[in-house]
Amino acid sequence: MTTAVTERKYLANAIRALSMDAVQQANSGHPGAPMGMADIAEVLWRDFLKHNPANPNWADRDRFVLSNGHGSMLIYSLLHLTGYELDLSELKNFRQLHSKTPGHPEYGYAPGIETTTGPLGQGVTNAVGMALAEKTLAAQFNRPGHDVVDHYTYTFLGDGCLMEGISHEACSLAGTLGLGKLIAFYDDNGISIDGEVEGWFTDDTSKRFEAYNWHVIADVDGHDANAVKAAVETARAETSKPTLIICKTIIGFGAPNKQGTESCHGAPLGADEIVAAREQLGWQHGPFEIPDDVYAAWSAKEAGAKAEANWQQRFNSYAQEYPELAAELKRRLAGDLPNDFVAQADAYIAKLQAEPADIASRKASQNALNTYGPLLPELLGGSADLAGSNLTLWSGSKGISKDDASGNYVFYGVREFGMSAIMNGIALHGGFTPYGATFLMFMEYARNAVRMAALMKQQSIFVYTHDSIGLGEDGPTHQPVEQIASLRMTPNMSTWRPCDQVESAVAWKYALMRKNGPTSLIFSRQNLAQQQRTNDQLKNIERGGYVLLDCEQAPELILIATGSEVALAVSAAKTLQASGHQVRVVSMPATDVFEQQDAAYREHVLPSAVTKRIAVEAGIADYWYKYVGLNGRIIGMTSFGESAPAGDLFKHFGFTTENVIATAQELLNA
Repeated sequence: MTTAVTERKYLANAIRALSMDAVQQANSGHPGAPMGMADIAEVLWRDFLKHNPANPNWADRDRFVLSNGHGSMLIYSLLHLTGYELDLSELKNFRQLHSKTPGHPEYGYAPGIETTTGPLGQGVTNAVGMALAEKTLAAQFNRPGHDVVDHYTYTFLGDGCLMEGISHEACSLAGTLGLGKLIAFYDDNGISIDGEVEGWFTDDTSKRFEAYNWHVIADVDGHDANAVKAAVETARAETSKPTLIICKTIIGFGAPNKQGTESCHGAPLGADEIVAAREQLGWQHGPFEIPDDVYAAWSAKEAGAKAEANWQQRFNSYAQEYPELAAELKRRLAGDLPNDFVAQADAYIAKLQAEPADIASRKASQNALNTYGPLLPELLGGSADLAGSNLTLWSGSKGISKDDASGNYVFYGVREFGMSAIMNGIALHGGFTPYGATFLMFMEYARNAVRMAALMKQQSIFVYTHDSIGLGEDGPTHQPVEQIASLRMTPNMSTWRPCDQVESAVAWKYALMRKNGPTSLIFSRQNLAQQQRTNDQLKNIERGGYVLLDCEQAPELILIATGSEVALAVSAAKTLQASGHQVRVVSMPATDVFEQQDAAYREHVLPSAVTKRIAVEAGIADYWYKYVGLNGRIIGMTSFGESAPAGDLFKHFGFTTENVIATAQELLNA
């Protein structure tokens, strides 16, 4: 390592060597991207990235997102070399069961992984969310002379990320909001899985991002450390716009027979090619062998500890001058709720039960926000251009703009997918509890981001209104049928479909208290009749399912319902009870929560001896067989909806008291 240039190349080659060795040992993986982006990574991580390997969760660290997550050995190599708790054995165990180095970066496995990436385009969108969170948190908490929130978000992305439509949604909004501390590096190598991208991707990326109001630095030689460093310095000097640095690179750089081609994208190089690559790179070390001088040059431990200590001193000064703000920032970064939140929420719920109102659950949701919002300044809301329909704006909502980011509400525009992945980035960043809304039907546009929230166990709150054929005249394109079942079947997703304003308030309370995963809140367009409850029934709403209307003796029939159909079930049960039948009604706003209850409670609500059961829900019928059995009955949807007034549709599809009674009588007489 005689000169700065050769030293940089030598250090970058450590990434290349580890990446090709790990992929070869696993006999699967993607060596091309790590080898092609190694020089860029070396400059960013050694010259600019503010982080502390000893404390990967330091609040004011820079965030790094590998959006082209298939190149995961790049970030694993960086974490290992800079001193995180990711030892060489984990790199040797790449892509193996229970390793910290899965095939794509997975949040929660290795320290320093900021988000799960792999579904292309979502990483850069998470990065937009992180940069938005940084800008908003800084606007809310920084004071003159006290910049306690002051960090960058960096992201690597490739052609695939730019081809995915979500990148348009997210990057367009990032430019509009002026996220000046977001810096993206585009790995412009011209290759994807199918070969040279010029056959299917001829966009003028520079003009595209300039049109988004980004700062674009084009034609940077991604293998020239000095050029990359100059580009980053220029990017950091532009604080009013996000920056895209377009780096020309060679995929698989250093593999003499495969570099620059798709053959090194998603498969091991092979033993012979690795030998040849070592020779071409001048890397005279064996597999997984890293010399001590390389480790010493890469280590970020000392610099990271110094950076965090410096920040802690600045924070202490801030706390002396602004003690209340400092305490509030610490609470929010820790994800703790205010001490009095639960008591105030419970008082509000009891008040609703005592003061009945027949309103749409979307309106009940807005009322809950008006109560909970003032208690929770960490709420960061939004809607995909449907605020007036989703009713996500509350009395204290303030829009976030390029020039004033101190608000608590994002007007996402018609960007359901982008909104949902941005919310995940906000949740991952910390300091906020994000919620975002659209019609339930358009969850489909955002489905993969919703799944990623569940996979990463992030507290993203998805608000979905217009929950059924009750939407009415807009017709089957807007009427959800299978979506609620899809959400319920997503691991780690909690899904609530409340039947009135009381259950709606409980659903919001649950979502705000749930710190280990996302929640979907499903609300109606049409008014819902408020149900009568005892105090015990009120408490049992939080258990996901409870006996809402019981009978004098052991039940011979159980009606299970959610949402707007609970009122139908109650009406039908009362008629059946009047004719001498023992009928119980179970309201089941959250099946996943009910299934987490102990066996004794579940047996109390749904006695196994009672085999005659009917489920009533204006959603796909098949989901409910798990509760009613193959001999039970389901009044649900088996087709798409139609365009007509809601009342006509409910009658047409059998969601009437008369049909519930008729179905019950048929089952009772069977």
